[in-house]
Amino acid sequence: MSQQVTNVDKGTITSPKGFQAGATFVGMKSFAEDKYDLGLLYSANPCTAAGTFTLNEVRSFSVRVTEDNVRKGNMRAVVANSGVANAVVGDQGRKDALEVARLAAQQLGLQPDQLGVLSTGLIGVELPMAVIRAGIPKIKLTGAGGRQFARAIMTTDTAPKETAVAYQSGGRTVTIGGVAKGSGMIHPNMATMLAVLTTDALVDAAFLRGALKRSVDRSFNMISVDGDTSTNDTALLLANGAAGGPAVAAGSPEAALFQEGLDEVCMYLAKAIVRDGEGASKIFEVRIEGARNEAEARKAARTITDSNLVRTAVHGNDPNWGRIVAALGRSGAHVEESKLSLYINGVCIMEGGLPIPFFKDAVVQQMRQPEVSFRVSLGLGDGAATAWGCNLSEAYVTFNSAYTT
Repeated sequence: MSQQVTNVDKGTITSPKGFQAGATFVGMKSFAEDKYDLGLLYSANPCTAAGTFTLNEVRSFSVRVTEDNVRKGNMRAVVANSGVANAVVGDQGRKDALEVARLAAQQLGLQPDQLGVLSTGLIGVELPMAVIRAGIPKIKLTGAGGRQFARAIMTTDTAPKETAVAYQSGGRTVTIGGVAKGSGMIHPNMATMLAVLTTDALVDAAFLRGALKRSVDRSFNMISVDGDTSTNDTALLLANGAAGGPAVAAGSPEAALFQEGLDEVCMYLAKAIVRDGEGASKIFEVRIEGARNEAEARKAARTITDSNLVRTAVHGNDPNWGRIVAALGRSGAHVEESKLSLYINGVCIMEGGLPIPFFKDAVVQQMRQPEVSFRVSLGLGDGAATAWGCNLSEAYVTFNSAYTT
């Protein structure tokens, strides 16, 4: 992070000016103190909006309704539930998503097409509309309600994921905030499990769409917990202009600074998802350098993070570098063995395609750290990319073998 972009203390989606949020518990999840399962986010000002959505062809109707409303360009609020995914329930899912949007819009004095509808939880279960109808009017919106909203979208997450950054431009402060959820079924393709991002910058709609796509590609699309892409993946970005100043647009003086701030928020949330992967106790980073191009570097990095053999090696603190090289070789990236170099936590393990003698016990000790890094140089060009994954533990298997029982 540059000195121009700084973290906001206890930052969340209501850190940017003009946003309020709140949540309540209606019973879609088992009860616990400070637990929420239905939340609202609202902007006092009109917004420009952008979104990225799952490419899974089995898609929740909540995703479809939200995608349609983003295209209309008038989104101003988000209603979210956890515990039920509203996926694979037939046309009832469409009717329920539309009713949720209508109920939330009525509560906020908006039109239904100004709402994003987010759902996460069990697939194949209809939304419990009776409790949602009763619950939406109970939600109290406040400037501090971002923390409640972050908790309202949690399912198997062990902690809420939220952050915000700020920068100075033209004598004003611009803030970008975000929350996300995700712990299992994480191998995003266009977005993450759920992420909601807000900013009080005034942003040109076309630039906003491009900025979100760039940030998502660098962050959420470069993480993996278990190789499964969800039916509900959504990332939304709302910009309400409450900070004032000229619009951020392609080529404007503020464009690079806004992109940096958005990247920081998305990267923080993406890493938080991996760190909270089901059963995970450590995160690992894969840095690919020297690929022929960025696309091949991304393929290589994501294939390595998604390898169960690599993930179990990380879990066991085993510097079995052959697994990394094998995953690299099947990734689809061009590889010339004689040019490969590999480092584990900065220790050279392989150079010029040949193994380098190393003190195994020392590397094992380094791999016991909560964060492990693999750096691979292909020696073929300037393409580079970074991806993140987590260890595969016995706890992950135990948890997911009895998810609904």
